[in-house]
Amino acid sequence: MKQYNFDEIIDRKGTGALKIDLCDARFGSSDLLPLWVADMDFRTPDFIMESIRQRANHEVLGYTIRTQEYFDSIIRWMDYRFNWTVEKQWIGFVPGIVPGIAFAINAFSDKGDNIIVQPPVYPPFMSVPSNNGREVRYNPLNLINGQFEIDFNNFENCIDSKTRIFILCNPHNPGGKVWKTTDLERIAEICKRHNILVVSDEIHADMILSGHKHCPFPTVSDDAYNNCITFMAPSKTFNMAGLASSSYIIPNPEIRKIFSKYIESLEIGSGNIFAFTATIAAYNNGAEWLNQMLSYVEGNIQFVDEYLKKNLPKIHAVIPEASFLIWLDFRELNLSNETLRLKLIRDAHLAFNDGASFGPGGDGFQRINIGCSRLILSKAMDRLYNTFKNI
Repeated sequence: MKQYNFDEIIDRKGTGALKIDLCDARFGSSDLLPLWVADMDFRTPDFIMESIRQRANHEVLGYTIRTQEYFDSIIRWMDYRFNWTVEKQWIGFVPGIVPGIAFAINAFSDKGDNIIVQPPVYPPFMSVPSNNGREVRYNPLNLINGQFEIDFNNFENCIDSKTRIFILCNPHNPGGKVWKTTDLERIAEICKRHNILVVSDEIHADMILSGHKHCPFPTVSDDAYNNCITFMAPSKTFNMAGLASSSYIIPNPEIRKIFSKYIESLEIGSGNIFAFTATIAAYNNGAEWLNQMLSYVEGNIQFVDEYLKKNLPKIHAVIPEASFLIWLDFRELNLSNETLRLKLIRDAHLAFNDGASFGPGGDGFQRINIGCSRLILSKAMDRLYNTFKNI
């Protein structure tokens, strides 16, 4: 069995890496440890890179189609990871999940309609509806005993005659919450009863940590099965986000017909050679690499949690149940959100995601990406300590 090296430090400067080459514009400094954008600093797996090289060696990069092998790889992976039997006709291509969410909003709602989201949440869940002329309704999550919970009474209060879509983050970003089946069943029942389409972003679904289990939304009930669009992708899991390769999976034929027709009208569903090639390689060969990567990430989570408890007990980590992101709670320091943000940038020289950007409930928090070598993470924690040890 091959052992992968996640301690390796790879210099990404000058490669157009967003998290590095955009630091100056976003934070006002390039002299920062960039632990913000949610891609990992781990080397993209060798079996993916080799598949791309082999395809490139053919030296004809003409128009391409999604082959049976492409569909089979997705179907096998869904069965392997989630015990979910997916049919070929349910699957379509989108060039990224955020674009997919935008397509769903435009296909199934009109300007002025309401879209429900659950902050603190991935910022495009709010900006995409707003940028497309929709009204965002907030169903804020409650942080109880270190984990997010859904306020279902408030959820129903968010609904009115103009509510068309609920965008579900499953697992949740930034909290890393793996939603229980009972939560998903209740969401499905409420949304079906009110004729609200569920758009489920499941990009972090492959990265479930020990002791937890992911349930794809369509699998939890008949209400869910018949009333959703689910987005999946290998991009976060295998660190290949730059290839913009994502899938929608829609069991309901009526919803699928409307959505696929909208995709066809935009002429953006054809994809690209390397997205398809990499997806096949990831899903056909990625199980062992993924297991090793998750083991390393769990070690990083433990390292951060223990470091903070020992050295900075006023800063608390919301322990994720999925993925390589940690939601850090700085509220006990009693700093304003702006003061906190500036101290992290100017004093600690750290680039984290500002909690305020995740909507209501985000002030006083920061999101940190721990998908990096432990040496880099250790440097980040030491910078945090040196900045906040006397507060």
